[in-house]
Amino acid sequence: MTGSTESEASYDRRRFNQWWAGRARAEGVARRDILRLAAAAGLASTLPVGLSASRAGAVGEGVAVGEGVTVGEGVTVGEGVTAGQGVTAGQGIVKPLPPELFTLHGTNAETRFEALADTGFTTPVSHFFVRNHTRTPRLDAAAWKLRIWGDGLTGAGRQFTLADLKSLPPVTRTAFVECAGNARSFFRTLQNQPVSGTPWNTGAIGTARWRGARLSDVLRGAGLSRRAVDVMPRGLDDELVMPDGTNYGRVRRPMPISKALDDVLLAYEMNGAPLPPDHGFPVRLLAPSWVGISSIKWLGDIEVSTTPLYSPWNTDFYRLYGDAYPPEGSAPLTRQTLKSAFELPWNATLSAHTRHRLTGRAWSASGAVTRVEVSTDGGASWRPARLHDHARRGSWTRWSIPWTPRGSGPAELLCRATDSTGRTQPQTTTHNTQGYLFDAVLRHAVTVRA
Repeated sequence: MTGSTESEASYDRRRFNQWWAGRARAEGVARRDILRLAAAAGLASTLPVGLSASRAGAVGEGVAVGEGVTVGEGVTVGEGVTAGQGVTAGQGIVKPLPPELFTLHGTNAETRFEALADTGFTTPVSHFFVRNHTRTPRLDAAAWKLRIWGDGLTGAGRQFTLADLKSLPPVTRTAFVECAGNARSFFRTLQNQPVSGTPWNTGAIGTARWRGARLSDVLRGAGLSRRAVDVMPRGLDDELVMPDGTNYGRVRRPMPISKALDDVLLAYEMNGAPLPPDHGFPVRLLAPSWVGISSIKWLGDIEVSTTPLYSPWNTDFYRLYGDAYPPEGSAPLTRQTLKSAFELPWNATLSAHTRHRLTGRAWSASGAVTRVEVSTDGGASWRPARLHDHARRGSWTRWSIPWTPRGSGPAELLCRATDSTGRTQPQTTTHNTQGYLFDAVLRHAVTVRA
């Protein structure tokens, strides 16, 4: 975790220990899910045979997450509503969604990656992907207030208006926001492995120049206590209600205070203009390098707690499940991964004996991209691509390479990135049932015509 040497697994284990000692809360999370997390944290053998009625009641209050919905069975927990469940593709999104720029997935809109080729380093709002759990709310900036509250403050808390936030020292940060499920479809198409959820290709990412106030400044202005351990931002979009009637409430996901005080922004501008409705107007959280769900849009309140917090979005949602993981799932997802992709339509047709300039982008949440290699012969040989941007962690780098195909017929183009941590994209990604964090080398099919 950024700002901390503690691993996700040890953090998760500590959270559970505090919960078991009565020093954590699990809003809207069923008792059995906490017990499942105990096993995931390696604590199952330490639990008593039964929980007290009072403890079980406290944990199980609210919505019982997972009741009536099984992860991986038709409905994907945490992925919103998909087309075919009474929702028209693109419904609830405010901005235009021309088909040359977007592929629609229910309440979500994926950027066609090839549409980024001429956009420059940052992603224009017109091209930026939309990840909605429900629909884009229309909020009044003049009436909007952000409530900071909880026992992790020294006083009763505070409300901030947009003007209050703008009076704090502004910070500008260029960073990508990427859905945890970006590239999910390749588990199925490249690795022949089933996954559930929105079938993103590579377009559930965008890089913008964000401007806002430091979350650390806001928390300290609200009276942050030394005893605070978690913060939980919550959005103002509609409650997430699944087709079976299960209500998960508004999107909310806790993060440790170490991350909150490190590099998190309360962003009110995107690419030099006020945030658009679909991207969090009037204020959103920006958690650089972490999975997109951490960057809550349309902020309404932030709870600051002296005890670890659980919500559906860090218990059943946004953990890894599958044969390579404990039956109870991994620790909650935090940092994104390493990827690269061509700015080229899938199954594009290219002319033989013609010099083509292949372009793409590579990005890493853990280190700066230091090298991109391209293969034009299906992986038999590799050549270094030219990098066009100053590499930084949590951002992307544009690259290019010339190619003159000599023969005709089907071909596979591959690209792979290496970052400053020394990590290179693998040939395959370990499978997980919800299709998160796919980072393997992509095999981009094209046809060469004489």
